[in-house]
Amino acid sequence: MSDNGNGNSGLLQLSAKDFKSDQEVRWCPGCGDYAILAAVQGFMPELGIPRENIVFVSGIGCSSRFPYYMQTYGMHSIHGRAPAIASGLSTSRPDLSVWVVTGDGDAMSIGGNHLIHALRRNVNLKILLFNNEIYGLTKGQYSPTSPVGKVAKSTPMGSIDRPFYPLSLALGAEATFVARSIDTDRKHLTEVLRQAAAHKGTALVEIYQNCNIYNDGAFDVIRDNKGRRLYLEHGKPAVFGENGEKGIVFTDEGAAKIVDINEVGLDGVYVHDAHADEVFHAFALSRITQASHGVTPIGVLRDVDRPVYDEQMAGQLEAAVAKRGAGDLDALLSATDTWEL
Repeated sequence: MSDNGNGNSGLLQLSAKDFKSDQEVRWCPGCGDYAILAAVQGFMPELGIPRENIVFVSGIGCSSRFPYYMQTYGMHSIHGRAPAIASGLSTSRPDLSVWVVTGDGDAMSIGGNHLIHALRRNVNLKILLFNNEIYGLTKGQYSPTSPVGKVAKSTPMGSIDRPFYPLSLALGAEATFVARSIDTDRKHLTEVLRQAAAHKGTALVEIYQNCNIYNDGAFDVIRDNKGRRLYLEHGKPAVFGENGEKGIVFTDEGAAKIVDINEVGLDGVYVHDAHADEVFHAFALSRITQASHGVTPIGVLRDVDRPVYDEQMAGQLEAAVAKRGAGDLDALLSATDTWEL
């Protein structure tokens, strides 16, 4: 252990190179996953954690190749079940830093049930949800986050399903940390990862990720125009625009509304409170889209403290041992209600 150069004496000194595996990265040229991988590998040394104490668990999909490319422990698991597998790992091994990598199809469709229960329990996991609004690995079918009218191989006349909003879903499940970033904004993505890693409990980070083969350009308006991004920072006014000329206020009904700063003044704009116990402001922010408001919120919508599932479970086990003594698994398996055939 040594000083890592950031004044964090005692942290392990590693570099981004230390987190690059010897596996050939096999995504389509130009895929947004490359940028996310580079950002994560570049951020990991900040944790100051030995690589053998970090685990990446994925499900199925393009994003789920991630564990192969990280020089840490990892598991390429079952479609949609990464949160469940990671929950078991986190609760049984509290010494590990457990990360889940999933996609909008993997997490929001077959994995939706596992995702919401990990969120509501507040298991100590960091979940990176790559959202490209399409099924990429299976060659371009519409996904649970595809917009209404999306023409794809499985919806040649346009999707008639209303999409999930991952951040709204997470907030509805009482997630304690909810954030969004973009694949190409490495500085912002790294800062969001930094805050997610510092959070105790489940942290969900939605990352807009361009699939340049099957859904190219889905986020071009946001990627190419910073004025169409609403950067959310705790304790700062929710303003946006090329010159910060617009802001967010909330109506009496709780809906987010865009106003001109010249008309209401900076003091009249909503000041973001990521630590608020009540979820309604964060939820209203999660419903803001380019289609509805002409802007997209990015940053941390919610970051609150709540008991962590892993710690609560460990506490119950300790209390049980203190009261009854250590259990005997063989005796339990050989106890009543057994039969010989």
